[in-house]
Amino acid sequence: MKSKPVGKWDVIEPVGKRVVIRKDENKRETKSGIVLPGNHEIPVLTGRVIAISKLIERDEDFPIRKLDKVLFDPREAVPVEFEADNRLFVVPLEKVLAIFRRAGTETADE
Repeated sequence: MKSKPVGKWDVIEPVGKRVVIRKDENKRETKSGIVLPGNHEIPVLTGRVIAISKLIERDEDFPIRKLDKVLFDPREAVPVEFEADNRLFVVPLEKVLAIFRRAGTETADE
């Protein structure tokens, strides 16, 4: 079942040089298979871009696109109570540190 927005809004649109990112789930296990106790989490710094401001969308100098998987600095990310799971963050573009791509592709749209 798909979660519905908490409020009466249907769309979130960032302004300025910002994107909205849905963060990935917190990891409870290390790469080597060690399960961590509930109060010790590996900080989540990855997620998917779900919305891009019009300013970024129109500027070809910014390689970021919707649905890109990104690495971001969460210290200046603003949490948004838009969905029931509260995994959305408005992130300044300069806090997006990297975009994950498959070899030979430039954007997620291709």
